[in-house]
Amino acid sequence: MNFLLMILIFGASMLAQMYLTSTYGRFSRIRNGRDLTGAEVARGILDSNGLQNVSVEMVPGQLTDHYDPIHKAVRLSEGNYSQPSLAALAVAAHEVGHAIQDAKAYAPLIARARLAPVLSVSANLGQFALLIGVFMLASSFGQTMLLIGIAGLGAALLFHLVTLPVEFDASRRALLILEKDGYLTREENAGARSVLTAAAMTYVVAALGALATLAYYMGFLRRNED
Repeated sequence: MNFLLMILIFGASMLAQMYLTSTYGRFSRIRNGRDLTGAEVARGILDSNGLQNVSVEMVPGQLTDHYDPIHKAVRLSEGNYSQPSLAALAVAAHEVGHAIQDAKAYAPLIARARLAPVLSVSANLGQFALLIGVFMLASSFGQTMLLIGIAGLGAALLFHLVTLPVEFDASRRALLILEKDGYLTREENAGARSVLTAAAMTYVVAALGALATLAYYMGFLRRNED
């Protein structure tokens, strides 16, 4: 049953990624009404919120956009940085939403930043421990490694759960600002919302995948003990 659930989650993950790619591709071909690039949108929102200290930079790749809280930089992928598309506008506003969270000391963002290094190491070690545990399951050492691996999966799940409110809140802030400051027409609102919703779905599916994987290995351990 758990294995079937993992297959379903994997399928949902693929569908969510395809939906994001399709939605982003569609709205990246539509110019926004203000004819502003993602970089111009990001800079405008940052400045209007008193965040002149946050830079806007271009990074290679597609959908590699992110906010760097250490260097105080909104980093936009090449297309979003330089193109005046509706998708670029939505993504840029979302990343600025993270910068605003940082400036306002948004608790989930702080928690994610503090937990990320520890949880990342724990999750990576957990994967290694799982591999050893599965192949050496007949021994007490193997069972111990499997328990360590399950703890690592728990760390990965915790990171996903902390990430969800951070991402949803950034999108909420983005839409409010875009509407309030006149970056969006009424017709464009639905398009920007679609881009942000598609991106959010990938985080939801990732969290469900982490939960399903944890449940699978916990069931695997219980069956072995029985």
